[in-house]
Amino acid sequence: MLVLFQLFLAAFAIYSAAAHEGMTRLVLLLVSLILMFIVGRLDRRESEKERARKDFLKSEIDKISQKDSTTIKDKDFFTIETLLWPKNELLLLDTVHAIFKDMGFQISAGIHYQSVDRIVRIPETKKFFGVQVMMCEREADRKHPKINRVLQFETEKKENEKSLVIASTHVRLPLSDRGQVSHISRELTDLFVQHNIGFITAHHLYGLWQKMKRGEIDIFEFFREIYSREDVISLQKGMGGLLSPMPELPIQ
Repeated sequence: MLVLFQLFLAAFAIYSAAAHEGMTRLVLLLVSLILMFIVGRLDRRESEKERARKDFLKSEIDKISQKDSTTIKDKDFFTIETLLWPKNELLLLDTVHAIFKDMGFQISAGIHYQSVDRIVRIPETKKFFGVQVMMCEREADRKHPKINRVLQFETEKKENEKSLVIASTHVRLPLSDRGQVSHISRELTDLFVQHNIGFITAHHLYGLWQKMKRGEIDIFEFFREIYSREDVISLQKGMGGLLSPMPELPIQ
């Protein structure tokens, strides 16, 4: 956008030189040049911020994965950043939607429900998840406003539908520190177990997506297992570490 504005200013300067004379032409040229200089400085500043952002992400990913992150593509940086350091829940929701769609699930807005973010169907089955996407400064806990929406969906859902919460937790904490903290409170764990509500972190979702793309897991079977288990929290112990508190961050 800034580059286009610079081109516009350059075109305006050329037009001013051709269409005006004397002092008017000099003033317009000077104003155009000053504005081009300011816009150029802003463009360089934005470029520096973008490089700093990528350097930060690479550093964080290298710390937790112990792999060289230089192979990560630009589009994957955006996905990782939105999942682990989301600016808002809307961007987080859009990214979760895109990941489920890429994995081959049928996903849509919950048009028949006011209390759910997305409805996700496991292909070739009649099993559905009512998905709530949450952004948490710390661990996911009972005080988060979306928990009431989850409980409302529990009263509205059909027999073949199950609640699934996907939470991006500790969004201000460095990746290297997230393995030492809880990602769901004890109170919320008890509530989810009581109502048979599924829970995974955004970090886990990214890891599952990458494992699926490398052919390491059958992603539909994995979510069928989540759907069928009454206590999805305990699923962490039986799935080979795929739902451990902080799995290794996969890198393509």
